[in-house]
Amino acid sequence: MERHKSAYRYFNLYFMDESRLGPITQNGKSLTAKRIKPVCPFQQAFKNLWLSGAFSPVNGEHFLLELPVCNSDCFQIWLNEFSELNPQEFKIIFLDNGAFHKAEKPVIPANIEPAFIPPYCPELNPAEKIWAFFKGKFTNRLCKTLDEVSDFIADTAMKLSYETVVKTCRYEYIDLAISDCF
Repeated sequence: MERHKSAYRYFNLYFMDESRLGPITQNGKSLTAKRIKPVCPFQQAFKNLWLSGAFSPVNGEHFLLELPVCNSDCFQIWLNEFSELNPQEFKIIFLDNGAFHKAEKPVIPANIEPAFIPPYCPELNPAEKIWAFFKGKFTNRLCKTLDEVSDFIADTAMKLSYETVVKTCRYEYIDLAISDCF
């Protein structure tokens, strides 16, 4: 499908990534009295949910979708839903080199233009810092079921502000690249 960029009122830059969350305790730092070992409930589980998200370092716009697995079919669902966010916006989205991102199956909606980050360079993807933000909130928390994990995701996503996204995702190289465009 040919993309007519002039048909859109404005454009935005996004970075996309996926992260896995499940009912496994993420141990982290705790404040205790001197010489007292911190105690935290612990659980080891192998079920998980996938959180796929896109984050704009330009204006803080973000889109998150919880999915049961991470594959090309779910990526297509994510793309379709993401294209509905501000449909008058042309979205330039940077992706990592996951096999399902480059599969022949996905049909890229007309208002999305994919671009790829160099392979093996997660440090170039600001979305990784958003996952660190989410997982920091998940530290020392015991979720016994996937429903509890899903509730945590929904609660944390609702609290994710535009300002937090910009502050977290605005890298110097992005500022240099967009200074001429915006």
